[in-house]
Amino acid sequence: MPGWVVAYVRFVEPISRRVGRASMYLIFVMMAVLFYSSGTKALKVPAIWTLDVSEFLMVSYFLIGGAYALQIDGHVRMDLLYGSWSQRTKTRWDVMTSFFLVFYLGVLLYGSVASTIYAFEFGERAFSAWRPYMWPVKCVMTFGILLTLLQTIATFFRDLANALGKPLP
Repeated sequence: MPGWVVAYVRFVEPISRRVGRASMYLIFVMMAVLFYSSGTKALKVPAIWTLDVSEFLMVSYFLIGGAYALQIDGHVRMDLLYGSWSQRTKTRWDVMTSFFLVFYLGVLLYGSVASTIYAFEFGERAFSAWRPYMWPVKCVMTFGILLTLLQTIATFFRDLANALGKPLP
């Protein structure tokens, strides 16, 4: 594989790994927020911000962790046929289906950038009693989709190298 491909994979994969490993801890923050919410409801003084914050944390956890899940092959697959294939056939299939994922993530990225710009321009707020601004979660959404797109391309290069019998270091 050309040197720029190896450099690209070596640049993207550590970022995906570090960001993904850091995002794993968001689940504990979300649990703390939901625990606080349960406590305040039990004391008959419910906090109006907990539902929105937990939703934003879940979106962040899911989207920022997507690139890492892709990198460690942690996504769910329909294993009806895939599981019985040889590693070489699986790799070839992954190379072919990467194009669909890149297209899908490209469309998502386009929409998320437009949505983020809209949130900034018009001061978009959530439809809840607390009414937080939406731009922070939309920025996280755009970052997560971009990172997953970059990791998909790195995974494509890694799979392509494996399919050609020249694995990347």
